[in-house]
Amino acid sequence: MRRLRRRSAVAAGTALAAFALSAGTAAAQVPGVTTGGAARISAQGATLTGHVNPRGLPTTYFFEYGTTTAYGARTTSAGAGRGTTAVAAAAPVAGLTPATRYHFRLVAQNASGIARGGDRTFRAAPQPLGLALTATPNPVVFGGPVTIAGTLAGTGNAGQTVQVQQRQFPFVGGFAPIGNAVVTDRQGRFAVGLVSVVLTTQYRAVLAGRPGVASPGITLGVQVVVRAKASRTRVHRGGRVRFSGTVRPGEVGRPLAIQKRRGSRWVTVSGMLVRPRGAGFGVFGKTIRVRRGGDYRIFVGAGSGATVPTPSRSIRIRTT
Repeated sequence: MRRLRRRSAVAAGTALAAFALSAGTAAAQVPGVTTGGAARISAQGATLTGHVNPRGLPTTYFFEYGTTTAYGARTTSAGAGRGTTAVAAAAPVAGLTPATRYHFRLVAQNASGIARGGDRTFRAAPQPLGLALTATPNPVVFGGPVTIAGTLAGTGNAGQTVQVQQRQFPFVGGFAPIGNAVVTDRQGRFAVGLVSVVLTTQYRAVLAGRPGVASPGITLGVQVVVRAKASRTRVHRGGRVRFSGTVRPGEVGRPLAIQKRRGSRWVTVSGMLVRPRGAGFGVFGKTIRVRRGGDYRIFVGAGSGATVPTPSRSIRIRTT
């Protein structure tokens, strides 16, 4: 009887030791995880790093990240192998908000369970300031109003002082300021209104005190005011029609074309030059034979470059 009890006690002790060994082995097989730092930090992205020890079992890992320790986002899973020593882990993240602090941690998992590394933080880089500019309308009719508007993008873009500058045709010399500087709103927007523009002009904007922050230059084209008429709008085939009118500004010697619409194209059928009239006006006039009716117009071609080529309204000529 004593011998039987002794055998039972030995068996129970052996089973308990085996269980303890098994439990200890399982615990040792949970991945070892260390959250590292953040590398290649930019305004909208970074690379998260760390180390994972698979401890002999096939192991995967990912990073959790977000603006709080609740994280809320994670990278895709990647393999860490099944070795018994720590291996490097890394994953890129994108779509970050510039100049914002982020939390992250490394998480690894194998058949024995999940292990989470400690929380680390980094701050996304600030977005560099940059200026963009538009002109509306563009082109503008000679002497018409224009709005020069723009946006200052980047970190700290609100409440910044911006100076709009111009350089008029023939674009010699540097840019000169237009009026007073303006201040950007909460979204970094700003605008300058111009009452009258009479020459094709280049514009740009610069950040006050930061000459290195400037917008690309834009060119605002100015269209001439061309008024055209026909001596008659109904004529026998082969009859004569005189096209005449005025151009403002009147650049003497500027080429003009009488054009006829053919399908989707305008085809030149005759030409002439602007003649002086005075008070900033030029005049033109020419008689042509009209063999077929249709839509006609006067096209003011390229002159010196102070204004841009401009078409008149179309005139319908009917033949009988």
